[in-house]
Amino acid sequence: MESFMQVFSLVKECCRQEINEIAYNCWIKPLEPYRMDDDTAILLVKESYAKKIIEKNYVPRLKDVFSRVFGFDVDVKIICEEDITPDLDLLRDIKNNSENSQSDTSLEKYLNRPENMAELKKTYEKANYEFTFDTFIVGSSNEFAYAACKAVAQVQKNKVYNPLFIYGPSGLGKTHLLMAISHEISQNSPNTKIVYVSSETFTNEFITAIEKKTTADFKEKYRNADILLVDDIQFLSGKERVQEEFFYTFNELYTIGKQIILTSDRPPKDIKTLDDRLRNRFEWGLMVDISPPDFETRVAIIRRKAELLNIEIPDDVTEYIALRLKFNIRQLEGAVKKIKAYKLFTNSQPSVAMAQNVIRDILNDNRPAPVTVERIIDEVAKTYSVSADDIRSKKRAAPISAARQAAIYCVREITQMSLEAIGKEFSGRDHSSVLYSIQQVEQALENDSRTKEIIDDIIKNIRGQAS
Repeated sequence: MESFMQVFSLVKECCRQEINEIAYNCWIKPLEPYRMDDDTAILLVKESYAKKIIEKNYVPRLKDVFSRVFGFDVDVKIICEEDITPDLDLLRDIKNNSENSQSDTSLEKYLNRPENMAELKKTYEKANYEFTFDTFIVGSSNEFAYAACKAVAQVQKNKVYNPLFIYGPSGLGKTHLLMAISHEISQNSPNTKIVYVSSETFTNEFITAIEKKTTADFKEKYRNADILLVDDIQFLSGKERVQEEFFYTFNELYTIGKQIILTSDRPPKDIKTLDDRLRNRFEWGLMVDISPPDFETRVAIIRRKAELLNIEIPDDVTEYIALRLKFNIRQLEGAVKKIKAYKLFTNSQPSVAMAQNVIRDILNDNRPAPVTVERIIDEVAKTYSVSADDIRSKKRAAPISAARQAAIYCVREITQMSLEAIGKEFSGRDHSSVLYSIQQVEQALENDSRTKEIIDDIIKNIRGQAS
């Protein structure tokens, strides 16, 4: 074996074949090889929460696989980023990645000067841009969506595209287009009442309005809008009361000729627990999709960001990045920002070698965050219209019990925590009670298509939020 990294790649592959896909993706895949100390493999994970779960559930398996690969007994130690001294490790990484090894002494001095860190931060601030149509890079993957949004923003009397439904994966510019519509209309018609909201915010505001008995104010805010823009509408799935309220809001605005623009990570037909009435209405107008940018568009995005950051990136470096970061515009822009940082820290010009380090950093930075039990319970609570405290409690009302069983099932399915550990999260329930809840949901999944759709959407939404 040439390196610890190669060895760990083999270990990961063995684990992938031996455990279920969910457990592998949540806990083994995010692990990174840190170093090998004698016969101890030290592995790094971002969050302390993930560290505890891996130590409890997966270290024995990792030891066994490492020992099989090496041919001798190997201990495994899991560390998280909290266990590392940040400044020293940042300095070490930059030194290791630097092309100019003679600059090591100056690097430490550079990092210890607050004014230099302030300089880097200032250059980042200059790279911000308004979300307008002028700053949107148009290519073959998004030109239809761009044209539709431009038409909606410019033609307010005859609303041909109402509602306008934009869908596609995260990080491709859907929110940018919403903001561009808002900006364009505000410029041309300053008195237009524009309401922009994410579906998550809409849900939270509705719940708060019910609790504080201010639903009249809530309705007035949304039903008096001239333009309603809703981001990530897929997160309404499964939330029946919230969907009902949005249905009436949609109807009110549509009937009086107000413009509605929605975004989602998937088309309406694929949002399984969306009310049929809403799904039909979302399909009334124009649906446009955005797909990952083609090579030429990715190059244009990199060059635009480099220009804003006042940094020259050679064509071969630009093309190298564009060929490897294919699916997310935020990653492309992040690559340029990191190259700017490397350039300042190492006092060296952008190169393909530097781009290799930057891309590796970005792919590591974009690992899905470990999903916490709290996040799962919150999502289930919103879907079942109960509180998170109710789910954790020992209340036995039917709606709460159903939500609790769903939450327990989702925690097990997503995190692969032990039954005992899950029980502790739910008011100290014993493992047999947890197992019973899981079995009840499994039976419902087999016999009730509605329950299956709800659970599938909950899990999909949780993973979507995490990534």
